[in-house]
Amino acid sequence: MAEPTVHWVLVIDPDVSVSEEVSRSLSGLPVAVLRATERSEAVDQYHRVLPRIIFLDSTLDDPAARSVHDPFGGDAAADVVLMASRWTESWAEQAVVRGASDILGKPLKSSRVRQLVSALIQQAETRRHTFELDNKLLDAYQFQGIVARSPSMLQVFSKVRRIAPYFQTVLVSGPTGTGKELIAKALHSLSLRSHTRLTVCNCSALVETLLESELFGHVKGAFTGATQDKVGLFEYSNHGTVFLDEIGELPLLSQAKLLRVLQSQELQRVGSPITHVVDVHVICATNRNLRAMVDEGKFRKDLYYRLSMIEIELPPLRDRKEDLPLLQRYFLQRFSQMYGKTLRGISRRAQILLNRYPWPGNVRELENVVGNACMMADGDVIRDMDLPETLRSHPIASTNDDEGLISFEELENRHLEYVLKRVHGNKVRAAEILGISRATLYEMLARRRQQGYPRNDLSA
Repeated sequence: MAEPTVHWVLVIDPDVSVSEEVSRSLSGLPVAVLRATERSEAVDQYHRVLPRIIFLDSTLDDPAARSVHDPFGGDAAADVVLMASRWTESWAEQAVVRGASDILGKPLKSSRVRQLVSALIQQAETRRHTFELDNKLLDAYQFQGIVARSPSMLQVFSKVRRIAPYFQTVLVSGPTGTGKELIAKALHSLSLRSHTRLTVCNCSALVETLLESELFGHVKGAFTGATQDKVGLFEYSNHGTVFLDEIGELPLLSQAKLLRVLQSQELQRVGSPITHVVDVHVICATNRNLRAMVDEGKFRKDLYYRLSMIEIELPPLRDRKEDLPLLQRYFLQRFSQMYGKTLRGISRRAQILLNRYPWPGNVRELENVVGNACMMADGDVIRDMDLPETLRSHPIASTNDDEGLISFEELENRHLEYVLKRVHGNKVRAAEILGISRATLYEMLARRRQQGYPRNDLSA
């Protein structure tokens, strides 16, 4: 049987008897207790062993600091428990907002110390197991660099696997930011031409007068500035794969030339009567409704039918919320490595905000949000304050079908209000009834203040 993990506990108090009391209280638990009597000594001890739990005397805490973790480099990996002989409700709320895990009154009660440390150790083990499970899930649900486990995306993956060895033309459709280029890369990677080049062209980024030259090439003197022959993208990609992004932006004249390449594998450089034969596979992508464009005369019907023989449709992120947790973990890992940070997760409050947001920019927007939050985070967990203001202030969507329904967060607020009114504002009794610590209760109250609830509505 494996030896249990030993958790370091650092007690920071000018009174040596406090650390002795904590040590006696934790006898038999898988912990090792260290003590420090002043802040500088505590910082040295912290960097030497990186303790899991810190007991900090309130007189050594700096209330002006943004976080109780600031003296230790801002690292929120440790749970900080503040010890105080007396305190006010507003001080306790601020302490929790600044990152305190709990507050203990002095003199310490042995049973309370033991109960609290046991709970914190259990939470640490749960987080560790969850982190390991998340990593295993990421490995299990990655497909060619794409992370998803929703039924709609698993169907997309299955379709890509089936058609990749055989396709000549494929149309990938879906809203902006859903990963159309990643699907194109997966198709090429799983095809028989995976050893050849995949050439990417964004049709919307090219000036119309130069588009044909870029795609099909030109000869010297074909137009002003054509000082030498130029090989186009299709010739350059001969025996490989071409990915044409935003195909809906292609002018009608260029559409006719593209159709010829798809049908006969022949092309002519601009200004040349000579025909060149090419052997290319073509993947086109669009975020527009090509069928509607055909009806409006803006897209060739014959080209549309040629492309849509095999079509892969990508759903928007709002329709596959099952993928959100995996995508969040994936981007968290990626940006943690990129920025040289050790980020182990996302706070519950931040996850609520991420899950309720409709993601109009889809996976690309989520990637940008998590990347920005990783830069802003000053601890080892992304908090709601690290998210962009537009996301934090976004209203919860409501439709006629869900009228009268409320979120878990609102249900939690209402029940908290009910319990506190029944116990006449007694916070200790309310925490006992709710089965939570006083620190959690203060955190919930502080969050209510931030959401605009009046301060006196719970004291009746």
